[in-house]
Amino acid sequence: MKTVVLKFGGTSVGSIDRIKKVCKIIASYKKKKYKVVVISSAMSGVTNELVNKSKAISNNFDLAEYDSLLSTGEQVSCALIAGRLKHIGFKSRSWLSWQLPITTEGNHSGARINKINIRELNKYIKNGGTPVVTGFQGINKNYRITTIGRSGSDATAIMVAKYIKAEECIIFTDVEGVYTTDPRQYKKAKKIKKIFYDEMLEMASLGSKVMQPTSIQDAKLNKIDINVKSSFVSKSGTLITNSKKSFSDQIITGISSTKNDAKITIVGVKDRPGVAASIFKPLSKNLINVDMVVQNISQNGKNTDLTFTIKSEDLKKTERLIRENKSISYKKLSFDRNVSKVSIIGVGMITTPGITYRMFQALALKKINILVISTSEIKISVLISAKHAKKAIASLHKEFKLD
Repeated sequence: MKTVVLKFGGTSVGSIDRIKKVCKIIASYKKKKYKVVVISSAMSGVTNELVNKSKAISNNFDLAEYDSLLSTGEQVSCALIAGRLKHIGFKSRSWLSWQLPITTEGNHSGARINKINIRELNKYIKNGGTPVVTGFQGINKNYRITTIGRSGSDATAIMVAKYIKAEECIIFTDVEGVYTTDPRQYKKAKKIKKIFYDEMLEMASLGSKVMQPTSIQDAKLNKIDINVKSSFVSKSGTLITNSKKSFSDQIITGISSTKNDAKITIVGVKDRPGVAASIFKPLSKNLINVDMVVQNISQNGKNTDLTFTIKSEDLKKTERLIRENKSISYKKLSFDRNVSKVSIIGVGMITTPGITYRMFQALALKKINILVISTSEIKISVLISAKHAKKAIASLHKEFKLD
């Protein structure tokens, strides 16, 4: 008998009517004689509401209590799903993460799952039950509830699938799958039938909101295929896998863009060994992620200009850290919030020459200036003015025949 993990996102369980529809989806798998484990997120909007309540209580709310507070959202949705499944004739119960338990390591609000005890869960499944497990959370060695980052329910589903040896892990969301680019940005975006883990990991880290990057990494490490599909329409979704079967010869798989990047340029830094480390060390200590980096050395070799990108929400803190940094000397500090990172992703570019030229030429023909460039084996990212992002996406989508 096939075992399947079904994970439902916040929009899928966003109302009582939607929860009833979710239970019909679960029932359809049970009627096919599948063993089913359900993972649920909190109802849409609930986690944000809880975050706002914590802010109203304190602007320095204790992180352990923050996790305890936010974890209640999934408890509500799981109880409602289990209650509805019982109502329509199925054996079911909700399972809180600490009742299994799902054990985690790492900091509050950013923990990672390291083990799941499935003994009782397997007994319940064997006896015909459908467990409904809270996503997004676990318990640490001090018996405190931890959360594993926003969209962490995906990670819960993938790790549960690993431990119970499920044949399939299906992520139900409000979109029909993964698209070549954001359909809201470009109407000719197409649904991707199959995508490699590495491509999906790049797309997720570069702005695609369908799945959390750490979840994709967990799936890749544990060789778990993921099917992303909509809970609102009965259509095939996107398979995220490492199997090379039935993949097309498409060079570029998708295009991602961001809206929350900021560019920082430090002009006239006195050049010496270790100067870049001196700049980035305080940022690292303050958990500020630095992305694209470009360094230009002056002709006399004495000064350098350093440009890098960060998330917009970290801009004020980054500015303060640089200005307070006594170990560096520079002439000018400038910032730009109105930038967007546009990236092309595809394993096909590893063996196909000329991709960089085609990308830059397509942008040049639209008179789009490139500010910063970053590359890896399967992606090329450019930083451009935010006002040109939609035009860039349309141009690249057409250039690489994704329309």
